[in-house]
Amino acid sequence: MSDRNASLTALGTAYLRAAHQLFDPQPRILEDPVAVQLLGPAALQWINDQADLYKTSEQRSLRSHIVLRSRFTEDCLEAAVLRGIEQYVILGAGFDTFAFRQPAWAHALKILEVDHSGTQTMKRSQIAAAGYVMPKNADFANIDFEHESLREGLLRYHVSPDEPIFFSWLGVTMYLKEEAINEVLRSVASFPEGSEIVLTFRQPPDPAVGSATDFSSQLAPLVASIGEPYVSYFKPEAIEVKLRGTGFSKVEFLLPAEAEERYFRQYSGDLPVPKQTNILRAVL
Repeated sequence: MSDRNASLTALGTAYLRAAHQLFDPQPRILEDPVAVQLLGPAALQWINDQADLYKTSEQRSLRSHIVLRSRFTEDCLEAAVLRGIEQYVILGAGFDTFAFRQPAWAHALKILEVDHSGTQTMKRSQIAAAGYVMPKNADFANIDFEHESLREGLLRYHVSPDEPIFFSWLGVTMYLKEEAINEVLRSVASFPEGSEIVLTFRQPPDPAVGSATDFSSQLAPLVASIGEPYVSYFKPEAIEVKLRGTGFSKVEFLLPAEAEERYFRQYSGDLPVPKQTNILRAVL
């Protein structure tokens, strides 16, 4: 993907978050009215026109994963703030809306959104069109990993190297080569003890399941066709070894049973509980 163009997968994620607000009943897994407002009237009309598509089992499964990962991340962030973290870095932020709907407990945070310039340019345009302004405690960071490390880039944006940071890294690792993933994790691990990251990863295709019934496998050729192919896959035990080898002392996966108990048991809609483990929290 060129830096001049917005990520189509990031935009698709924004559409799914908006669809959650439009088609799924309260209490929702993720309350995100800003996602609807940022997309604008034309996009919302398109989503409503495609209502039958968004209500298919495949789209409900994908939407379930998208909103669950954000809800889990924000719950972990709240817990981190309560224990004193004051810096929040969103890696591959895309069209994330947390900065615009942040609760009172987040107001003391320094929030930094890191992404390609093309995606950020489109997001800035959406923000202006919707009548929003970037909150005073939030900013964009344009960091070119080909010319500087994540750590160097964050320091350039005045992130404190002496205070722990909470990182989110959602829907990104599968698009990067393993060495690039390692470089990011090393940069994250270079910050003080107590720093934390919530990230998602994609497990290898399971031949026993078969692509015909595994929607995540069906996504692979689709994202490849728009120039954003999957590159890296990890089994949970392999990515845990990687994280611990990088310096993380605690690695916790959001297991399907826990997701069901924490987020879906009181939910009255028809979003399914994700069957795969692909979300984790790691602490230095």
